[in-house]
Amino acid sequence: MPTNDPDHFEKNLLTSFASALEEAAGVAVTNIAYEVPSAGHSLDAVVEVNTPESQWHIPIEMLNEGYPRDVRNAAWTLEGYRARLPRNAPEANVVPMVIAKRLSKGAREELKVRNIGYYDASGSMYLRHGRWLINIERPHSGGREHGPVSLFSSSREKVVHALLHLKGDWFTGYQLADASETSVYSVSIVLKELERLEWIVASEGRGRDQRRKLTQPGKLLDAWVSARQKSKERTSRWYLFCSNPRHLLTQISQTAMKANISEDWAFTGPIAANALSPLLTGVDVADIAVPPESVSDFVKALALKPAEKGSNVILIERNGAEMLFRQEHEGTWLASPFIQYIDLQNGRGRNKELAAQLRADILRI
Repeated sequence: MPTNDPDHFEKNLLTSFASALEEAAGVAVTNIAYEVPSAGHSLDAVVEVNTPESQWHIPIEMLNEGYPRDVRNAAWTLEGYRARLPRNAPEANVVPMVIAKRLSKGAREELKVRNIGYYDASGSMYLRHGRWLINIERPHSGGREHGPVSLFSSSREKVVHALLHLKGDWFTGYQLADASETSVYSVSIVLKELERLEWIVASEGRGRDQRRKLTQPGKLLDAWVSARQKSKERTSRWYLFCSNPRHLLTQISQTAMKANISEDWAFTGPIAANALSPLLTGVDVADIAVPPESVSDFVKALALKPAEKGSNVILIERNGAEMLFRQEHEGTWLASPFIQYIDLQNGRGRNKELAAQLRADILRI
């Protein structure tokens, strides 16, 4: 009989685990104790099991939704409990387990690496001890496990860009919504996914005043690069007479200024990156991001001529995240360095080399 009465959910889940273990291994569960004291912390449960060879002592931590961070904390508790057992305790037969309503794939892998067993409400179970191995994988009866949230669609991509732009500073959800020009709801979706991936950390407290910080900007940027490479954008190729290709950026900037073109465009790719972090002796093609509704005005103002071959201007139709955080540099508009970096991943010429230098010198991640 249990020493304490757990809540209904825990009791049912533990009972389910006990039955599943007996059925899978042909063993006998002899006792379940709840809230077992352990050096200032109470284990959620300890299960005693008789096997044909010996008695197992199974300390258990219980979770609702289990992701890698959650099971890591539970693992520390279980490992600490095992380390503090008396020297004469049958430590060789201690089998730590995490039991949860749902465990993510990453959480399961984390537990396997730590040689900690698990069981969840789907009936999935993993236990490895001595010659014993139980490995049961089942889908959740309440519906399939939710997959990863897409971070790079619509307004969420704006949130990602704003996070990278913050360069590791602490922020609140409302500050991030302002910076990304999105809603608090969009921010919340992105932050929850990044917490699941363990790419951000949160300060103490809850609610609107809780602050967070991006701790894995490199991983987030690499994920964005991968997502952008799978997407398609509308581009067009043009020719602009320029007597000296080295002056292409300056000529376009001055012409746009004289034509009073609005400031909703920006150089990107190698011509922009080389302006910020010089590496190439010259860039003879200008990649320019322009909102779709402004393309015709831009073409007319610069007197561009269509040119599938021999083009020196590429117009990329863009709005949204790619147009955030443009910066003025020596009298011209450049796309955000993060956008420049992404655009350098197209495999043209020495773009990869320039991207590496931009990442080291300007992005610094």
